[in-house]
Amino acid sequence: MKKLIAVAMLLLLLPACNRGTTGKTIEITVITKALDSEWWQRVKSGAEQAAKVDPAIRLNVLAPEREVNVDQQVAIIEDQITRKVSALAVAPTGTAELLPVLERARAAGIPVIIFDTDIDWQPKLTYVGGDNRRAGQIAGEHIVKLIGGKGTVAIIRGVLGVRTHEDRVAGFQDALRDAPGVKCVAVQPANSERALGMSVMENLLTRYPDLRAVFATNDQMALGAVEAVAARNLIGKVAVVGIDATHEAVRAVAAGRLAADVAMFPEKLGGSAVEAAFKAARHEPVEKRIDIGSALVTKENAAEYLR
Repeated sequence: MKKLIAVAMLLLLLPACNRGTTGKTIEITVITKALDSEWWQRVKSGAEQAAKVDPAIRLNVLAPEREVNVDQQVAIIEDQITRKVSALAVAPTGTAELLPVLERARAAGIPVIIFDTDIDWQPKLTYVGGDNRRAGQIAGEHIVKLIGGKGTVAIIRGVLGVRTHEDRVAGFQDALRDAPGVKCVAVQPANSERALGMSVMENLLTRYPDLRAVFATNDQMALGAVEAVAARNLIGKVAVVGIDATHEAVRAVAAGRLAADVAMFPEKLGGSAVEAAFKAARHEPVEKRIDIGSALVTKENAAEYLR
């Protein structure tokens, strides 16, 4: 009799133990552009934190080895379609190459969230990310202010054709239209890589000895550019402004090596992508655009971004 009572009590407790779950495992795969930098590791951390809200979520975070490895990202998505995951959150490394495989995901009934880099693909459920054009404009306005509205500047940008970088460049150029005394003399790609950012910056400093400032469309390239500036003892003479506000970049701002940065909140990006994917997998409504915001980081407020 006591055993029967114990079993009955256990059965009564089971629903309470499962409260807050969906009753079945929901497998969400987040596919970033890479995992080789602090930025993407923090995006991953935000995704993992968000996945803890419900024990029904099983999270995979995958990425190609480098941001230029578009074919590798396509292969990863194809594998996740074969595995029939519940939802995909993808930060596209390219557009034309990814569209066919994203269509296959849609045809397989897998909801797709696009994050970090927007693409023109109608079936996406939402775009999660900051306003990259506005972020580039914030950087441009600050550079104009730093150099007093006069002088030559240049842009070191990420992979050609990737919308995040296209938008950031366009926003920066928007800011320069209101500053006729500032001339942009070069736009050079460095594929979001630090070593290449340093190499491109060295070439720019040699070719344009009067260069006053450089805008890099992500922090990896900005930090590489700063190394080249420091090697020529030009810190304080040539300003470098980046985007992303990784901890290393913010420390460089606090130290006066980077002139400024634009925060794009990677943990919030990864977390919001997972939250949207979880809703989509449960057939709940998802906002068509989820803006995570952006903010200027300077020496005066850098400490706030290191907490």
